[in-house]
Formats: sequence, structure tokens, C-alpha cells
Amino acid sequence: MHWDFFKGGKNKYAPAILLVGLAVLVSFLTRLVLVISFEHRMGSSFLLVAESFFIGILYDLMIALFVAVPLVLHICFTNEFIYTKKGRWVMAAFFAALLGIILFTHLIPKDFNRDLYKAFLIYLAVRVVIYLFLLTRSLSFRRKWRAAVVGLFLFVAIFLLLFNAVSEWFFWNEFSSRYNFIAVDYLIYTNEVIGNIRESYPVTSILLTAAIIAGCIIFLFRRKITAGIKERFPIVPRLAFMVLFALATLTVALVIPASWKNFSKDNYANELAGNGIYDFVQAFQNNELDFYKYYQTLPDSTAFSIVREQLSAPYSRFVSNDLFNLEREISYPGPEKKMNVVLISVESLSASFMDSFGSTQHLTPCLDSLANKGMLFTNLYASGTRTVRGLEALSLSIPPLPGQSLVKRPGNENLFSLGAVFREKGYTTQYIYGGYGYFDNMNYFFSHNNYDVIDRTAINNKDIHYANIWGVADEDLFTLALQTMDKNYSQHRPFFTQVMTVSNHRPYTYPEGRIDIPPGSQTREGAVKYTDYAIGRFLKEASAKPWFSNTIFVVVADHCASSAGKTALPVTGYHIPMVIYSPGNILPAKVESLTAQIDIAPTILGLLQFNYKTKFFGQDVLNLPADKQRAFISTYQGLGLVVHDTLIVQSPVKQTAIFQADFSTGAAKELKPDDKLTRQAIACYQAAAWLIRNGRYTSK
Repeated sequence: MHWDFFKGGKNKYAPAILLVGLAVLVSFLTRLVLVISFEHRMGSSFLLVAESFFIGILYDLMIALFVAVPLVLHICFTNEFIYTKKGRWVMAAFFAALLGIILFTHLIPKDFNRDLYKAFLIYLAVRVVIYLFLLTRSLSFRRKWRAAVVGLFLFVAIFLLLFNAVSEWFFWNEFSSRYNFIAVDYLIYTNEVIGNIRESYPVTSILLTAAIIAGCIIFLFRRKITAGIKERFPIVPRLAFMVLFALATLTVALVIPASWKNFSKDNYANELAGNGIYDFVQAFQNNELDFYKYYQTLPDSTAFSIVREQLSAPYSRFVSNDLFNLEREISYPGPEKKMNVVLISVESLSASFMDSFGSTQHLTPCLDSLANKGMLFTNLYASGTRTVRGLEALSLSIPPLPGQSLVKRPGNENLFSLGAVFREKGYTTQYIYGGYGYFDNMNYFFSHNNYDVIDRTAINNKDIHYANIWGVADEDLFTLALQTMDKNYSQHRPFFTQVMTVSNHRPYTYPEGRIDIPPGSQTREGAVKYTDYAIGRFLKEASAKPWFSNTIFVVVADHCASSAGKTALPVTGYHIPMVIYSPGNILPAKVESLTAQIDIAPTILGLLQFNYKTKFFGQDVLNLPADKQRAFISTYQGLGLVVHDTLIVQSPVKQTAIFQADFSTGAAKELKPDDKLTRQAIACYQAAAWLIRNGRYTSK
């Protein structure tokens, strides 16, 4: 009897068992391919890799069981009783009750999501039609129908598993990690992301290959799939099998925590141990991180005392003795300089691309020339790894908070911004973007924080030489910028204009005939060189304008091209260039001071010798003592503070570690705890989190 039970269950649930096995196998092979493909990046020991595989297979099994749950439920409740005379009455009552629940109760609230409500109604109607159709057919036909449904489910599931495996490879190639907050974030902008993928990769070939492989697997296992369809399997053991499967799935999910993958100090090994689908779900559930819940904290008064000491400077004075008020009056000797400022934030421009930082590829002749003619900052570090983090740092001058960037958070209106300072001084303030400003919430953020937003909708199609899914070519963006600045000049008001480039972004496409790297190559090097060409062309055309001699040009990256490394926060993955250029106004110089991206705004204001009130965490690095220099670097959950050659890292849950950072390789050697540095790191991020939470970082 027991043997018959297990034999019947084995045959009946063979498709689900097959799916679990295939899901585990695909995940295992994905991990193996990642090791082989990116071995040159990883450098992890064999033992670490082996541990990654052992831990990873547990996550793989968990996901495989969850993937098979719908199929197990379908098989369990497939039966012939519903087509008997008694069964027809049962089904009629069931459908009527379900319809009544949908129409006359709030179990499925239509006010919450009308589309979802309609979807339930349509699904119910389709199920009724299918039931009535099968009711008129023979047992033989119904068995074939069930086999086809199970086969189709398996085909779709296997196809999606294969497609996901390829997607994981591409994501790892771009971000050196499993799916994370970035992948979740991209779901909001499916048009741009899907367009980028289609322009960057052979999507049709990938989909076709995945479909063929899935079809071949279904064909090879067709007898296993159909074997259990004809067998009679009593409802009690059938339900028992389903319950056992559900218990196994829940047990694995409860026993295996998300933290198991972080078993070592080697970030690559930890990422390898993960499972893309599992990590995606985790990132989706934790896209907002409360600093006070997930990070070590100090008493708020202690944190603010530390920050106030850091922000004290000869040229600034706190306006209040209130510990929680960081507002200061900034005063410089000499008259203010009401010069125009053009801030060019360049997409994904790592310092390593420039000859000025040791590159031998000669990709940035314009920027390298500017570096010799202007003020080159050689020790500058980006706040994060995405454009929104760079925009946040440049506009708000605040340390990066965990989770979503402030650019994308609700309640981000009227924050204290660089635009607010310039507007207070009578400037026209603008943000110009080559793509559509709704992407990454740019339109809303900048328009509600003292900037006028101008995006690609301001360009006539006939004036666009080239565009891809991210926006117009940088040369067309700069043409728009020049037209805007000419208009500003005609209105006899100084202007602050930030220009955000887009061309140095996958798929790395640009117009023909501009540089010696053909656009068909679709390489990062080509995109970097094209962006450099566009900046050079812009500055050449700007030099003929009447407003040029009274303008400061600031060229800086939003973030690096890659932040990959064996450590969670490799400093080399945040090293970006900045050149401040204004012939006749700013002398050539090299600034080697440790500089944070949040220091750029107050440094620009310092060059203009503005007297103003500020809440910025950033400081004028040209007037900052060496013992107060520091930089902030981060991922969406790792928060770093760089002081001299020391890196303090905070991470969930309430973890801190101190490393000696290697600024040439990005490696980091863990050091003994240092209470003073740890408290400084905690205080900076905690004070920023407190001000945002309590609505105290505003321009009003």
C-alpha cells in the first residue's frame, strides 16, 4: 500500500519533480559559468568557490521548490469528479460563490486596483469557458488537454529559467553581482531598460535559443510528463503529497536565511553563493532601509555633536546653538563673483579612462587637455554607483542614505539644494538632460528643488543627429545646452546650468564619423571617446560666445563605469575625475586633497566667494584642513567613509568594519576596531538620516 502510494505520487507528480531538478541544475550551471567567465575578476580561492557552491545549492533548491508550487497545485486538483453529475452541481456552486465574492465583497477590492479586479473577472470567465468546453469532450480528449497544459507550463517555466540564467550573466557582467536593488529599480522604467537590452544584446537569438532548448527538454521527457496523466491517484494521498511538498518548501524557506550567502569577506564569493531570483525577491522586499533599524547608531545628540565639529571652519558660523540645526553662515573675504556656472555631469566616467590618471588608451584627449589648462581634482570619490546617487550628491551635498536615492523618494520636495543657493543669488537655474526627464524621477525632483528642467522633448526631431533608448547623442544635448545658455545671456541674468550626458551608457552607440572607433563596435571605449569629443566640441563652440569669459565650467563624473571588486566597497570603483575650467579666471592646478562628491557644490560656491547660508554636509575642499578631509562611498546598503587610507564600512544588520584601503587595486585589509573613526562614520550618516526623516533638510 505504501509502495503504491509513493509510486503513484512519483508518476503523478513527475512533471513537478522534473521541474525542481531542472531548476536546480540551471542555477548550478549558471553559477559555474559565472566562475569560468569572470575568473580573472574574482581571484577567490578554490575553497571559497566550493563553499559558494555548497551554500548556493541550498538557495537553488528553495527557489526550485517555489517555482514548482503552481504545478503541484494544478496536478493535485486535476480530477474527473468535476465532470460527473454531482461534480457539475459542485462546480456551478463554486463558480457562483466565487463570482459573488468578487462582485459583492471587498476580499478583492476594486478600488485598490481596478485592472487587477478586471483581471480576476476575466480569469474567472475564461475558467468557466474552459470547464464548459471540457465538459462536452471525452475522457481521452481531456487527458490530452491536461498533458498539453502541463507541457505548456513546463515549457514556459524552463524557458524563463534559461532566459533568467542568461540575464543573470549579463547583469553580473555589468554590476559584478547577483540581482540587487538596481534590478528592482529598473522594473519601474521597463521601456528604457528593455530598449537598452534590445540595443545592447542579441535578444531575438537568445529568446529563440532558450525556446529551442526548452522545447527539446519537453520532447526528451515527454513520456515522464504524460505518464501520470492516465493514472488514477486517489484524492487523499494526492492531498498528502501536496501537503508534504508545501511543508518541505516552507521548511527550506524558513531554515535558510538571506544572511547565509554572506559567509566570507570576499564579496565575489558571497555574490556567487546567492541565487538571482532569490536575491531579486529580497531586494524587492527591502528597497527601503531605515538607518535606525538596520545600522549601528549613537545617541542623536552625540551624532550631531560630532558632525558639528566636523563642519566647523574659519569661514563658517553656526546660526544656532541647537545641536540638531546644522545651518551655517558662510563668509569669504572679498567681493562675490557673479559668474555663470556650467556643471557637466558625465555618465559613467571613471578616472581610469583618462591619460591624466595613467590610462594609455588615449580615450579622452579633450578632457586631458582641460586637465592641463584647468583645476584637476585627482583624489575625488563618487557617492554611489548610479546616476541618481551622483545627482543627489551634486545637488544636495548630503551623504548617501541606504535604500532609494533621495532623487526617487517620496517627500523629496523643497530640499536644501545647490539650485536653491543660486536662485537666492538671482541666478537662472536649470537641469538639462538628453533623455526623457521622467526617468529616475528627474523631472519631479529637480523641478521641486529650485531647477527648471529641460529634456529631449525640447529638441525638434529634425535637429537630432542620433538617439538611442537613453536619449539623444551628447552632441545634440550640448547643442540644446548652447541654445539655452544663449537665451539665458539675452535675459541679462547669471545662470547655473547642469547638463547630464547619456552617450557613455550601454548600448554604447553614437553617430558615425565622429571618432576613430566605429559605433558598430558598441564598446565602452568608443562611448567614452565620443563623449569626450562632444564635450570638446561644446567647449570650442562655447568659447565663441559672449558669455564664455564670465563662465566657470565644471566637468565631473556621476559615478564610475564599474564598482566591482573583491571587497564590498572597493575605493577604485568610486574614483572619478573633475576638472574646473575657466580661462583667465582659474589658474591651472592639481588638487590632491581627499574630496567627496558632496564637496563639489560648496567648493564651486567657494570659488565664487559667495556669502550664503547652508545646510550642506559637503565642505569647500579648497579651504579644508587635511585633518577634516574625508569621502563618502556607498552601495544601496553598504555605507563607507574614507579617512586618509582608512575605510569604515557600515552594513545591515548593525555591522561595522574598518579596513586599510589600497587606492591602486581597490583591495582592503581589515584592521582592528577604531572607536573614534567608527563614531565619526556613524554620526555622519545618522545625522543625515535624522534630518531627512524629520524634514529638517529643507530650503525653507
